[in-house]
Amino acid sequence: MTVRPTLRRYAAGSLLAATITIGLKAGAYLLTDSVALLSDALESIINLLGAAVALLALWVAAQPPDEEHAYGHTKVEYFSSGFEGGLILVAAGGIAYAAARRLLSPQPLEQTNLGLAVAAMAAAINLVTARVLFRAGRRYRSIVLDADARHLMTDVWTSAGVIVGVGLAQLTGWSLLDPLVALAVAAHILSTAVSLLRGSALGLLDTGLPERVRSDIVAMLDRYGTEGARYHALRTRQAGRRRFVSFHVLVPGHWSVQQGHDLLERIEGDVRAAVPDCTVFTHLEPIEDPTSFDDERLDRPSQDPEKARHPMD
Repeated sequence: MTVRPTLRRYAAGSLLAATITIGLKAGAYLLTDSVALLSDALESIINLLGAAVALLALWVAAQPPDEEHAYGHTKVEYFSSGFEGGLILVAAGGIAYAAARRLLSPQPLEQTNLGLAVAAMAAAINLVTARVLFRAGRRYRSIVLDADARHLMTDVWTSAGVIVGVGLAQLTGWSLLDPLVALAVAAHILSTAVSLLRGSALGLLDTGLPERVRSDIVAMLDRYGTEGARYHALRTRQAGRRRFVSFHVLVPGHWSVQQGHDLLERIEGDVRAAVPDCTVFTHLEPIEDPTSFDDERLDRPSQDPEKARHPMD
């Protein structure tokens, strides 16, 4: 069993859960005429769209590298995560609008007991699904499943707040509690949307690996100093599950090609063992040559073509 088909099954499960909860929450709204329960149902529709996009993104990410995408397609996961963040923003706006209208025109609630029971059932389905997705997202380091799980958890908290608010409105007879709870729900889910959009933007900007992982790589490379080797120009980035690490290794110029190659094989193997799903790029340089240190920056200074042809002039 490969990793990607497994992830797609998780996304398909989320799609099924969203479909079921939409039906349950729509029924709860029709029973009660509660704007808070309407907001809950609207968010579940957003969940359904998000799960569909997540499934599509995982299918694209599973495609093998090709001529136009030599490093694979895993970066598409950031688009899915960003799309979910955008959907949550839309849901928050819709909820706030419906709540504002109900504040201006309060209405009594109907059949709240049955409606809240149906809403609680939908919340339980989402909670179980979110927990499963969270575990899978951590296990496979999938930002798509993590985003989907966080989206579902906002739905769970939304449902919990709605159930409490509508229940209190029914007990106290204060109908304004219904739209006020809906407004609180809208404010709460905004933070999740901002978090998802920020994470997606950082991923598309080639954000480096976490500091803890980078520190482990540095400590590992430092150990090779006892063998006369040095390194510089260490760079890391992440594209979905795939991680990339590159650095230059400087060794004594009198080493043979085989010696240098053997050392790089050992170093690269250690990095791949410590950082799963990692592609390692290395470059070997003589430690005595001053020009070996000219490429520590991302853009190496251009060299005069004449000097390159006649380096001893």
